[in-house]
Amino acid sequence: MKPNGLARTLSSSETKGMGADFSIEGMCVDVLNSAIFAAEIEISGGKIAAITKKNKSYGVFIIPGLIDAHVHVESSMLVPAEFARLATAHGTVAAVCDPHEIANVLGTTGIDYMIENAATVPFKFFFGAPSCVPATGFETAGASVGAAAIEALLKRDEIRYLSEMMNYPGVINGDPGVMAKIRAAQKYGKPIDGHAPALRGSPCQTYVKMGISTDHECVSLDEALEKISYGMKILIREGSAARNFDVLSPLIAEHWADVMFCTDDIHPDALVRGHINLMVKRAIDAGHDIMKVLQCACVNPVLHYGLGDLDVGLLRVGDCADFAVLDGLESFNVLRTYVGGQLVSENGATLIAHAPYRIVNNFNAAPKSDSDFFVPKSDSTLKVIGVVDGQLITDKLSGKAKVSNGNLVSNIDDDILKIAAVNRYEKGTPPAVGFIHNFGLKDGALASSISHDSHNIIAVGTTDAYICEAVNLIVEHRGGLSAVSKDEKKILPLPVAGLMSTDDGLEVARRYAELNEFAIRLGSCLSAPFMMLSFMALLVIPHLKLSDKGVFDSDTFQFTSLFQDI
Repeated sequence: MKPNGLARTLSSSETKGMGADFSIEGMCVDVLNSAIFAAEIEISGGKIAAITKKNKSYGVFIIPGLIDAHVHVESSMLVPAEFARLATAHGTVAAVCDPHEIANVLGTTGIDYMIENAATVPFKFFFGAPSCVPATGFETAGASVGAAAIEALLKRDEIRYLSEMMNYPGVINGDPGVMAKIRAAQKYGKPIDGHAPALRGSPCQTYVKMGISTDHECVSLDEALEKISYGMKILIREGSAARNFDVLSPLIAEHWADVMFCTDDIHPDALVRGHINLMVKRAIDAGHDIMKVLQCACVNPVLHYGLGDLDVGLLRVGDCADFAVLDGLESFNVLRTYVGGQLVSENGATLIAHAPYRIVNNFNAAPKSDSDFFVPKSDSTLKVIGVVDGQLITDKLSGKAKVSNGNLVSNIDDDILKIAAVNRYEKGTPPAVGFIHNFGLKDGALASSISHDSHNIIAVGTTDAYICEAVNLIVEHRGGLSAVSKDEKKILPLPVAGLMSTDDGLEVARRYAELNEFAIRLGSCLSAPFMMLSFMALLVIPHLKLSDKGVFDSDTFQFTSLFQDI
């Protein structure tokens, strides 16, 4: 017996993560039958060959591997292989992935890149066909994926579902292009993911009747319960910007069959600290039944997305040997993770090797000048984007900028800062400029080429000069995150589509954490400044946002003036 209580009969090659035949003993957690029993599990050829009950007691527990039911891998700033290296350390064996971000930059070429890179590591990635590329016609995107391209994607075995249908007005109103994509998913028998924040009542019922099966955008328990009553599955999200676990976790008690866990958008420093395991631990600590929690975390994604048989195992004879070994169900400390019978992490460290990865990109922006961010003086009151920390929704506020040499500039005292969106795909186009509250910077500027959904450059700062400098750092490196002040400037290059790094995930996480700390030293009061900045151009989320083409009112779904009385 090993010191941690796990009796193993492993070959030397398995110990090195080679995936040879072996057996493992412990307390088997059979979630499907709500049973826990001592067992020896035999693995052969990457599958579970036998499960033999034992008249013993063990100090470790074997559970089905955890699954992230909705994630944009690109938001981790890591290529899929590096995402897998970090996620497996936390007991995650699979992820349902929407390659929407890279598709907005590179179209189907980007989707193919994600599939190719994901295939290099032992982890179960399940990719969808992005339904909204571009997400709207009110911003400049790098590519378009129309109905014909969506059908071609859905024909492919490796494309498992139609990913989040953000254009819910198009669904409700029967837009021909939207309906063609939905019909294609239905034709090939593939699920359709939803994205409908605050959609309620009759419009929501119409949306669901068109075959939309999930939503990860609920911000209230009442909204989630209503959508469950219409037949939707609710994904409880705990990402780096949007966090809904506290509000929605009561669903687990009565509606565990209709709930899954997801991160949606998770940054690398957060992924180093934990993944779906943290949501499971919080649910257990809150008193939820362990079997109901594991149903949400392990089983429901398999059932909903049809990931059974040869895809993701659930600790049954004949299943793929995808599981995690814990030191206890209450502590939920992951000792080891196995994917397809291969040991991929041990004691919190990945056993998947880092490798060099090729780079793809679409970046054509030219450097800017301070004068490009000039806003002529006006006595009118400004419309101001109000940041809500931890939420994608913004407020519509009003306020006054300061005036300097006929230019409206940041009002640091009132925390009304200038924000700019810069077209990354075309040279010579002027930036769009707005104003934002609750970012908190007292000095310097931040910029990012991660800017949902089209991933133009987004920047916020205390002076036009700082904003320009931060933007030009992004342009110089053809993508990345930057922060500048009088005495210091930092850049995290993201050469893959301006979204992802090819570096080791732990190193990317370290450098990103340094950037966040720098942003906080510059005065930002937000928990994840760069993540929140990236959503200020997300036009499909209410209420006020900034496109590279101008200030946008997400309630009326049209451009609006920067000024209140125009």
